[in-house]
Amino acid sequence: LNQWISRNTTKRNLMHTNDLLIEAHSESTEDKESLVTNIENNEIIDLIEGKCVRLTEGDYAQKKIYNEDPLEVAKAFEGIGLIRLHLVDLDGAKAGEVVNWKVLEKIANQTSLKIDFGGGIKKEATLKSVLEAGASYATIGSLAVKSRDIFEEWIERFGAAVFMLGADVFEEKIAVGGWLEKTDIDVYTFMQSYMDKGVTQIFCTDIQKDGKLQGPSIELYKKIISKFPTLKLIASGGVSNLQDLKDLREIGCSAAIVGKAIYENRISLEALSNF
Repeated sequence: LNQWISRNTTKRNLMHTNDLLIEAHSESTEDKESLVTNIENNEIIDLIEGKCVRLTEGDYAQKKIYNEDPLEVAKAFEGIGLIRLHLVDLDGAKAGEVVNWKVLEKIANQTSLKIDFGGGIKKEATLKSVLEAGASYATIGSLAVKSRDIFEEWIERFGAAVFMLGADVFEEKIAVGGWLEKTDIDVYTFMQSYMDKGVTQIFCTDIQKDGKLQGPSIELYKKIISKFPTLKLIASGGVSNLQDLKDLREIGCSAAIVGKAIYENRISLEALSNF
């Protein structure tokens, strides 16, 4: 993340939603207009059976296919100047091992997008293969909950900068396994434990908001930011329009993931390219 390309700026501010990552840049944190408008857009694609999909509230039964060719979508994102792709293997998250290898390799080989890839990374060999297949970063979620010792060893060996830590949340508790399994782990305790290990950037998905296009979980993110003011928090879930992105910026989110709002034409690629 700290290697993302910046454009005409000395400071960077990020924004994220469920299929798109937005990176904002400004010369001054006091310059509110620059903070909102000078934003570089990066994107995300969720995969099931090699197709671009969106779930509602993380429910695999509420799946909607938007495009059968992820490469076409990735090239469209790249075509408007986006530089970052958050690629999620939902099959892999459910199965506990990476499934959509071919999609990762194809996008990495045929675009210049910087890819962070998640879903099913449970073994070191898989982690290495994901990076070798073209991913710039590995997204870790369930492993960080269920096998802390393994992930902590990876952080020590590979460095925290290689990873994006995912905190999927249901009523302020962590959920794992493609959101199919709820836990009693408090999101704040979870985040603090990995910040203590050097993690500085975490994307947080409120499952109850995800895929609904009813606005992001502003209050949750306010709480997180108030507890961890130095954390680079990436908001995920619920973004439905450009105002939502401005609201997330206003409360201090570093980034936001946008997905369904694009597929449902609530936010156009042209609007994002100019945001």
